[in-house]
Amino acid sequence: MKKLIISALALVAIAIAPNTYAQTKMVGGAAMYPTKNIVENAVNSKDHTTLVAAVKAAGLVETLSSAGPFTVFAPTNEAFNKLPKGTVETLVKPENKATLTKILTYHVVAGKLSAADLWAKVKTGMGKTELTTVQGGKFWVKAQGKKLYLVDEKGGKSWITIADVNQSNGVIHVINTVLMPK
Repeated sequence: MKKLIISALALVAIAIAPNTYAQTKMVGGAAMYPTKNIVENAVNSKDHTTLVAAVKAAGLVETLSSAGPFTVFAPTNEAFNKLPKGTVETLVKPENKATLTKILTYHVVAGKLSAADLWAKVKTGMGKTELTTVQGGKFWVKAQGKKLYLVDEKGGKSWITIADVNQSNGVIHVINTVLMPK
């Protein structure tokens, strides 16, 4: 009887393991575990060191570690490098915390929106949908071929390069350009 129970538990573990693994994505050379929150995962991504430093400088670690759920459009280090030289260094200074917070919270939408949710909204919106950020601004999600891209309030364009990086408190979509509010 004991062997039967152990065998049954082993089979259940084997059956569950592929599904758990399938939900774990690699971002910046690190596994992003759906059981960890946004901050716990982001700190391990080599592609998001600038974003993590900015989140810390803006004092948003506690917020992005909370229950949420949040949808975060996370710019990579390369995305931050597209900004004019010296911009990031200036933004992370204590005296610019309000501006930095405005930019970072412009990348966050309340609730959990998967790529499938975004595609459905785009389809319903006849090619585009408008999202309101926790900062209070808006940006638009549009489709081009099999890709989704975002257009910010200043007309800047960013592609979703990695979608559906599930977190315990929401989802991250990796983007290749920093979005800018008005």
